[in-house]
Amino acid sequence: MKLKIPENIQKIIPYKAGKPIEELKREMGLNRIIKLASNENPLGPSPMALKAISQFKKSIFRYPDGNGYDLVLALAERLKVFPSQVALGNGSNELIELLTRAFLLPGDEVIMADLTFSLYSMMTEVAHAKVVTVPLKADRHDLGTMAAKITDRTRMIFICNPNNPTGTLLPRHEIMEFINQVSSDIVLVFDHAYEEYVTDATYSNLIGEINRHENIVILRTFSKLYGLAGLRIGYGIGSEKMIETLNKVRQPFNTNLLSQKAALAALGDEFHLRASRQNNIDGKNYLYPCFDEMRIKYVPTETNFIFFEVEKGPELFDWMLKEGIIIRHIKGKQMRVTIGKPDENKKFTLKLKQFLRLQT
Repeated sequence: MKLKIPENIQKIIPYKAGKPIEELKREMGLNRIIKLASNENPLGPSPMALKAISQFKKSIFRYPDGNGYDLVLALAERLKVFPSQVALGNGSNELIELLTRAFLLPGDEVIMADLTFSLYSMMTEVAHAKVVTVPLKADRHDLGTMAAKITDRTRMIFICNPNNPTGTLLPRHEIMEFINQVSSDIVLVFDHAYEEYVTDATYSNLIGEINRHENIVILRTFSKLYGLAGLRIGYGIGSEKMIETLNKVRQPFNTNLLSQKAALAALGDEFHLRASRQNNIDGKNYLYPCFDEMRIKYVPTETNFIFFEVEKGPELFDWMLKEGIIIRHIKGKQMRVTIGKPDENKKFTLKLKQFLRLQT
């Protein structure tokens, strides 16, 4: 008998992560690789996080606190919510999976942008639900059209704000108008993975809305600004009913000891957070004029990456790999580059100029 794989699983295109540094070193025979593909913090983790890892590494033979009590309490205090309104995940990715597992039934519809984080559609399909996509408008979520797509089968809506991969931000008044249009039986997932990088002075988060709308959940991560992508730790904020539901469907020990301790320590390192934000601002101020000079179309970002377009996207991706630089090819002309350290940004723009000269 042949192995039977469900049809919905057969249709899924596996998530393609940024090319690993060690893999490229092996393939190209290079000693130094610049990775600007996965939106990691180029300054690395907080020294306080590294110290915590060293302090607790001898305890890894013990199971971790399954509820992550200390980290949950610290997050709740920081966010001014109750601990019962915070759920931890093995990265915010796991929380996306938990949401689709907990709330979706076969045949349900899930609305999302057509150009956004691909895990939303993947986990929707795993749950036997239907993906309903809405094209971006001016590189942002088109909330008006998303609202118009709601049917009696709509069960969940994903909004990535700022959006990955375009880096664009929705204004609060548009979001609030949208929230008030959506029925309370539809789960509204706001993915704020890049929120800590936002510099728009008019921006304000939605945490205050979780007590007024029990269908709202906000996702955040320690993988970006906090520099802990390799440890896989994220969290969700929502109503007590929402968080209780997520905790019902998660694994008993879904976050490990070292990730909990490192995240707790990183939360308190304001110096590292400020330095990381400033590096990002400086990077934008360097890269924007470079793109302008090269007449490359790009989208001003509220994140730690920049979305841009070149005529030969796949060729640029492959050429950069040969030069020891990993960036992200989205599709066609669409590219994304993580804002790195000054020397990394300089090397990237130098090689980009060389590539463009070769095309003329």
